Amino acid sequence: MKIAAAVIAAAGLLATGVVGADAGEDMLKKAGCTACHAIDKKVIGPAYNEVAAKYKGDAGAAAKLADKVKKGGSGVWGPVPMPPNAAVKDDDIKTMITYILALKK
Repeated sequence: MKIAAAVIAAAGLLATGVVGADAGEDMLKKAGCTACHAIDKKVIGPAYNEVAAKYKGDAGAAAKLADKVKKGGSGVWGPVPMPPNAAVKDDDIKTMITYILALKK
């Protein structure tokens, strides 16, 4: 019985991860982020997998990136500024950043 419960719980966690990944990618599209960013190549801004690699192991990365998404910024990835995205909900930003930071190069 315990094994069956563990298998069901593990399946639920796997399904949640897949849904979370899809949600993050969908939110990036909906928020217009994909006009300047792509998963695996530089567009105007850096590729998401480059962002994930740059901030790998940085415990404060999610907070830094959330602030950058909300307020905009420039200079980290080159001279082209990223405009602020103040209209995007904080929970959505958290989901998007979690998705981005989980990517591998």
